[in-house]
Amino acid sequence: MYLALAHRKVQRKTKAYLHMHGGYILHLDGTCEGASPHLISALDGITEIILDNMKIPTENSAQIIPFLKRIKKAYGDPLAVVSDMGKGIVLAIEEVFKNLPHFLCHFHFLRDLGKDLFGTENDTIRNRLRKHGIQQTLRKRARGLKKHISSTPHLVDGFIDGLFQPCILRLCPPHNIQAVVTWLLIMWALAGKSEGKGFGFPFDQPYLLFYQRLCKLGSILDQLSEIKLQGSWKGNRIYRKVLHDLVDVLNDTVLAQAASTMQQKVEVFAKLRAAMRITLPESKRGLNDNGELSNIKTIEKEVERFRDRLCKNKEYSKDEDYQKMVKQLDEYWQKLFSNPIIVKTKTGNIIIQPQRTNNILERLFRDLSRRYRKKSGLNCRERTIKAMLADTPLVKNLENEQYLSVLLDAKSSLEERFAEIDANEVRAKILKLKNESDLVSSKMKKLIKISELPESVLSVLKQQFLDSRQPPKIAPESNSKTKISECGSPHSIDPAIPA
Repeated sequence: MYLALAHRKVQRKTKAYLHMHGGYILHLDGTCEGASPHLISALDGITEIILDNMKIPTENSAQIIPFLKRIKKAYGDPLAVVSDMGKGIVLAIEEVFKNLPHFLCHFHFLRDLGKDLFGTENDTIRNRLRKHGIQQTLRKRARGLKKHISSTPHLVDGFIDGLFQPCILRLCPPHNIQAVVTWLLIMWALAGKSEGKGFGFPFDQPYLLFYQRLCKLGSILDQLSEIKLQGSWKGNRIYRKVLHDLVDVLNDTVLAQAASTMQQKVEVFAKLRAAMRITLPESKRGLNDNGELSNIKTIEKEVERFRDRLCKNKEYSKDEDYQKMVKQLDEYWQKLFSNPIIVKTKTGNIIIQPQRTNNILERLFRDLSRRYRKKSGLNCRERTIKAMLADTPLVKNLENEQYLSVLLDAKSSLEERFAEIDANEVRAKILKLKNESDLVSSKMKKLIKISELPESVLSVLKQQFLDSRQPPKIAPESNSKTKISECGSPHSIDPAIPA
């Protein structure tokens, strides 16, 4: 609370510091989890100083506009604004920062594009796999095999070593090979759901990969079942058992069609990722990927070539999802590939190219979650966002030496700086927050969930009205407790309301 008040008291000096670098680039983003409010943060992309924060119930323009006006009043117009494609944020930016360059986050743009392109097929694959329950079936089968294998020490290690040597049978007893092979292939198929580069869907496609590995597993087991390692079919029974587990999945035509269609769209999507030079499969940065540092005009030309090739493709005219992709590219083209900004300073003109993503804020939100997780031991972002003060992200600014120098205002420490702030101002701020918070009691929350609540309220008020028209009953003074019970306490609740 003290930090938030001190931060606002030095806004003029912070503004001067920002303009020493030619101005600031406003990055705007929000985060929420479950039923938590939206935590909206604004940050300068050049100095990485957090400028302001707020918590709102929903991410709509009516609530974001006053927030942006507050930033504009404190720091002036930014050089440009970077945001995701959220309608509320986009509308608010267009209202407050008219005619200013507005850049869309390439990561968020591609993510939304991919979800629209093959999100339906992904949902179909996920739902069909869950319906068949194949993951649980294979895990159960693997556990049974593991018990059998574990009875022979070093069996798996010997088999693995044998894969890279000419004579595998000398390293692994023949009667155990089928069990080891089957267990190893099942574990390989199950690992498909966790394979990815850390980007999340749609950049990673765990359900599609899992299904493709199941198909490969079925094909390989079918071929292995034709090999008589011990001169008989007896040892190959385990192959047939797993093939029987897979039969419903492999014969599911709806699943196969969805996977085929999705694979085609994933290949098209991969070409767009390559053209935009972001979230590339070979990247190891995961969600911290800001895209390759390339001339924005070079990237624009490659995306333009991708667009032209897609429009000439025969599949384009048949698929509305491809047409929607091109339409979105055309709609947001200027916000994706705006020219670098030329800023006049006392030392001359400088060219600033805003960051291509909003990962600078995404990292901030992830860092906040980690801090609270370490502090409480709980991994509950919903509870964390509800509990924290809106200005909690300002703590991250204290790692910036230049910002800290501005904040201290010639004082030697934060304690000395905070001592200048009137404690009554802090108390007033806390009281205001308490008044704005949700004060609904747990008992009231239980009542709200009752489906017959309106009828119960009506019944109580009707009875109250009838009681008010009757003359009060006079009881003997010695029986005052009975009098209170008969007349009814002002806080009594009609028994008609369920507990």
